[in-house]
Amino acid sequence: MEVITRPNAGQAVSLVARLLLSRVFANPEIVLGMATGRTMEHVYSHLVASEVSFKRCSSFNLDEYVGLEPSDPRLYRQYMHDRFFSKIDIDPANTHLPDGCAADLQKAAADYEALIDSSGGIDVQLLGIGIAGHIGFNEPLSSIMSRTRAKALTPATRLQNAEMFGGDPDNVPTRALTMGVGTILEAKELILLATGSAKADIVAKAVEGPITSMVSASAIQLHPNCKVIVDEDAASALQGRDYYDFVFANEPEWADYRD
Repeated sequence: MEVITRPNAGQAVSLVARLLLSRVFANPEIVLGMATGRTMEHVYSHLVASEVSFKRCSSFNLDEYVGLEPSDPRLYRQYMHDRFFSKIDIDPANTHLPDGCAADLQKAAADYEALIDSSGGIDVQLLGIGIAGHIGFNEPLSSIMSRTRAKALTPATRLQNAEMFGGDPDNVPTRALTMGVGTILEAKELILLATGSAKADIVAKAVEGPITSMVSASAIQLHPNCKVIVDEDAASALQGRDYYDFVFANEPEWADYRD
């Protein structure tokens, strides 16, 4: 794992976008793992503004709400269409999200796993981190070996996501269909982005704390190719900051990203 701190949220977002664009440029048929959230909207804005083509790419999103109508504008499918897919040249048929509207969620989860597998696996997975320490909707006590499945959402997660539901956490669905922790760990590369002081404590637990099902993001410590990009505020509780900064300043692979 490498932990990179940038001076502010804008520069952290910019670095993540540059990393993703470099991967697409190097492999036009890349399989991208996508995430949602307010911070990710800024990443997508950078990608949209680039001149890189996504025409031959495919994508898989981490999760989708359960229980909303297929036409509900608050579905992550609509979120991705509005903020990203409709603004780039990707083939809509190659954009995939879990089917939270399915009558048989267990089958929908198994089908999603099979689709990822048949696509050759995810090359690079973009991740955020929730206040409860979740990646995707893998809430506390999610097994590190877990696969795509329906998961009940914690009150903290529903509160965090209430903005899209009129500010009322009671309006947020109680369940979501999410890639499992084990599914996420099978991606060839992970890039986790976190900004803001509210994420400082949980970032430190995920990066430097014990690997535990209570903080599903801590499983990223097991991944051989994981990058954690944070701003100064989100990095404020990290104990190993001096070493992380030394690595960024000296490793050749980061030479083009230090400006």
